[in-house]
Amino acid sequence: MSPDTSSLLTHPDRNLALELVRATEAAAIRAVPYIGRGDKLAADGAAVDAMRAFLGTVNFDGVVVIGEGEKDEAPMLYNGERVGNGRGPSCDIAVDPIDGTSLTAAGRQNALSMIAVADRGTMLDASSVFYMDKIVTGPEGIGIVDIRNPIGDNIRALAKAKGKDVGDMTIAILDRPRHAQLIDDVRAAGAGTRLMLDGDVAGGINAVRYGTRIDMCVGVGGSPEGIVTACAVKALGGFIQGVLAPKDDVERQRGIDAGLKMDHVYEADELVESDNTFFVATGVTDGGLVAGVRRLGPIIRTESVVLRSKSGTIRRISADHLAAKWL
Repeated sequence: MSPDTSSLLTHPDRNLALELVRATEAAAIRAVPYIGRGDKLAADGAAVDAMRAFLGTVNFDGVVVIGEGEKDEAPMLYNGERVGNGRGPSCDIAVDPIDGTSLTAAGRQNALSMIAVADRGTMLDASSVFYMDKIVTGPEGIGIVDIRNPIGDNIRALAKAKGKDVGDMTIAILDRPRHAQLIDDVRAAGAGTRLMLDGDVAGGINAVRYGTRIDMCVGVGGSPEGIVTACAVKALGGFIQGVLAPKDDVERQRGIDAGLKMDHVYEADELVESDNTFFVATGVTDGGLVAGVRRLGPIIRTESVVLRSKSGTIRRISADHLAAKWL
């Protein structure tokens, strides 16, 4: 009897993640000439073009749920665009050719090229509300931490669950004026802060990964980044909650009209319903998650991470590319 392969035609399989790495590697490599050059739009444009070209060769039928923006403003990898060669599993896909365009332009750390994938129709489309308040921890936070609680209570509860002193806790927060009070509250609780210039997806992942110095990632960041982070968190067995944070009444109403819930705590399974999620990222510049692209004589070296929730695996991929092929 031949094996039943029907599920492979409808659900993303393990080979897909390794195919997607080619797209993030390409985007990261193409962004390198713009590192530290002060032109974030040029860096993003080069990465978008490279990612889109490679995605077109992948065996899947993807719909971009989270992309570069609306079609009129983003001619490539826009929300709703179909990607892949149309054969294979039907998927939702979230893309960010460079998470941290400002970091790339300034030559700072923690810029990534990344893709998240889930079964078709399972990613929350929160594109009508740009910001989301999030809290992310490792598995110790499940049933212990709640975004509705004061940050000090959450820090103390998580510290107890992890068997740590509060003074040894480190909380990652985007360094933004809107977080001034949150930062003060974290420090008043006795914990330390890790202020991020950008890239709260990497901050969230590092809060979940075992063995990092980050215990929790909190604060208001992009809603798309929240969905992408949820794909990674589910693969790592961690904890995430999010509450949409519309910037005004117009955006709030736009979210309601799109079917989103305001003042609602979105749990991980509401952000991404699928239990078969992938997260793939390649470093553009060096960071705590992966190393950035390096030119080593005739070789271009990339480092990537591949997470899959169904198998609970974390893979690191170091690849050497002949530089002559990229000229």
